[in-house]
Amino acid sequence: MTDQSNTPVTSRSGGRAARRAARAASLPDALRPIRPGLSGGSYKPLSDADIQRIHHAALEALETIGLADAPESGIAILTQAGAILGEDGRLRFPRAMVEDALAKACTDITLCGRDPAYDLHLNGTRTHYGTAGAAVSLVDVTNQTYRDSTLQDLHDAARIAHQLDNVHFVQRPMVARDIPDNREMDLNTVYACCSGTKKHVGTSFTEPAFVPDALELLHMIAGGEAQWRARPFVSNSNCFVVPPMKFATEACQVMEACIQGGMPVLLLSAGMAGATTPSTVAGAITQATAECLAGLVYVNAISPGHPAIFGTWPFGLDLRTGAMSIGSAEQALLTAGCAQMHQFYGLPGGAAAGGADSKLPDMQAGWEMMCTNVTAGLAGVNMIYEAAGMHASLLGFCHESLILGDDLIGHAMRVVRGIEVNDETIALDQMREVCLGGPGHYLGTSQTLARMQCDYVYPALGDRTSPKEWAEVGKPDLVAKATARKEEILAQRAEARFDPMVDAQIRARFKIHLAP
Repeated sequence: MTDQSNTPVTSRSGGRAARRAARAASLPDALRPIRPGLSGGSYKPLSDADIQRIHHAALEALETIGLADAPESGIAILTQAGAILGEDGRLRFPRAMVEDALAKACTDITLCGRDPAYDLHLNGTRTHYGTAGAAVSLVDVTNQTYRDSTLQDLHDAARIAHQLDNVHFVQRPMVARDIPDNREMDLNTVYACCSGTKKHVGTSFTEPAFVPDALELLHMIAGGEAQWRARPFVSNSNCFVVPPMKFATEACQVMEACIQGGMPVLLLSAGMAGATTPSTVAGAITQATAECLAGLVYVNAISPGHPAIFGTWPFGLDLRTGAMSIGSAEQALLTAGCAQMHQFYGLPGGAAAGGADSKLPDMQAGWEMMCTNVTAGLAGVNMIYEAAGMHASLLGFCHESLILGDDLIGHAMRVVRGIEVNDETIALDQMREVCLGGPGHYLGTSQTLARMQCDYVYPALGDRTSPKEWAEVGKPDLVAKATARKEEILAQRAEARFDPMVDAQIRARFKIHLAP
């Protein structure tokens, strides 16, 4: 056995210290290994011929099947634009009408944050990850139980997400079940999210009559209607259809009011494969595409070029039980195929990924969340919704899982970024320097130190210690570390809180349930 007791370690420990110092130094955004808007698009489960077949099938469905249950206002808007109202009450859409709407549609959207640093630019295959959903429960990881979600839980989720670099937007992930009045719930949802984060916020409205009040609240936050219309920092997540192939009457009226108020809209078709869409992956994508094309026609008949996200969100279904299977491989394929349809039309698109069927942030949740988040990013979905925090097939939201999701999404984004191949990254000059009379390793070289931060992603909470080191520091638990991080964030005042005078004006006008 070789005696290594006198082996010098100075150079290695010095290199480690240098690497730690380099990791601690902040980089300009352009040099960060991951950042919002990285381009995906390398994963293409559909061939060009497949895309064409789905496209033509969607057009045929709109022309021959059409959609039922449009509100009277929608019937007037759509028939004036060329739709045909049948004796069966269904609106049918000639192909030329759909093609005309596609020509008018907005193909490059900026979703604004309250702070321009958080603006999201949606085009091509630029990817962004964020929260979404309407979970009715909060996951208590300490007791491993579920309880009704509250407005404070929602506000805390926004505050936490604001501190997470890889969560790029905050669409309402929970319902404030402690507010029974729907109008007050909708207005307080806007208040809770916007006072928790300066990132872009997405929300829904229960009834069209609530939209004017919400717009008034947003004008107050923005500093006036003109300021709001110049930079609308909240979008309307709008389930304008009830699959299969029916308009959601009140949601359509909400959409009309939001468009008139200058609010971007997410056209959300959320069918369930085997229940409210065909059970096949291709069939579910086709129906979602047809429904969203109908929504696109609707939006552009009201206001040509209004910012609208093509939100094909078909969900998987466990056909053995009838339960949702959002953490499945089928869900990954549904989302990736939808991304290809967004890109085929040249439209900013959104879809669901990152949710778990698992009830807790455990190993099952990890594989479910990573599988769909990676494939969605590689497919180039512009807005990846429900990417962190969602459990129990969207019934539960978990603050600790949101924090852990920041690490998980970071690794997914690094995969999306891919491999850069050029003279510098091939590093033949380094091989010569190290191997021909050099130290025989690359630790501590200037090139290694220079690229360790711009090429590599390091987990904030994930553990990479040796078993010995892990034991020495008390065998830290991942979820416990996330809880500690949550408590650290929530112990600080929210960075996004409103100016006290503005907040006082809002509270004088509206019943705000959060304590000042």
